[in-house]
Amino acid sequence: MTLKIKNLSGGYHGVAVIKNLNLEIKPGEAVGLIGLNGAGKSTTIKHILGLLRPQKGLISLNGLELTKNPDKFKQQLAYIPEVPVLYPELTLKEHIDLTILAYELNSDKAWKKADELLKIFRLDNKLDWLPIHFSKGMKQKVMLVCAFITDAELLVIDEPFTGLDPLSAVSLTKLINEATQDGKMVLMTSHVLSEVQTTISKFAVLNNGCIEVSGSLDEIKRYYGLSSSDSFDKIYEILSREQVQNG
Repeated sequence: MTLKIKNLSGGYHGVAVIKNLNLEIKPGEAVGLIGLNGAGKSTTIKHILGLLRPQKGLISLNGLELTKNPDKFKQQLAYIPEVPVLYPELTLKEHIDLTILAYELNSDKAWKKADELLKIFRLDNKLDWLPIHFSKGMKQKVMLVCAFITDAELLVIDEPFTGLDPLSAVSLTKLINEATQDGKMVLMTSHVLSEVQTTISKFAVLNNGCIEVSGSLDEIKRYYGLSSSDSFDKIYEILSREQVQNG
């Protein structure tokens, strides 16, 4: 059970945004995909979700190639976008029911997990609410509930802490750690590196469409000439200076 991305190149209108990208995530691993704006993080995620067709390379999950088995591939993953996407005419309860149907889950088992998550995120008394009544943070929590009730082997999480209050952020961190302990794979993007260091086991730094380096926190710091006591966010300063020099 592994996510494998091999020699992936792709982008928009024939222009390669990501180039010969190679990445592997094994069961129990949480990988942080980091980089400046425009580095190719969103493009990489869209390729994994099957929203963009690769110019070359392949993406497989547990031996299933995305281009050959798109439906089975996608049923093995759950996606939590940076900007919540909810159906305006569906209540919170109906969003959960729709997720259960889409992933062909056992309803009783899924609702038991949903009830636990709804209490954690303080949404258990809002099942009849429509999205128009939710704040951005509450919408984000709806997305989290729907993703974590699935049996998805891979969780793709884009900027997960955006809009979350501190208590919910702690709860999300715990859920991600529990998922990896259960053998799930996690791919996460975040600009706030201090918030993901306790959940991420490996980082991959995207720079100009290529993975420049991957490894543990200490390995990434050493690559960029940082000491163990330096803030991880200094990597962005280095990448920004390189971008100016190369621009």
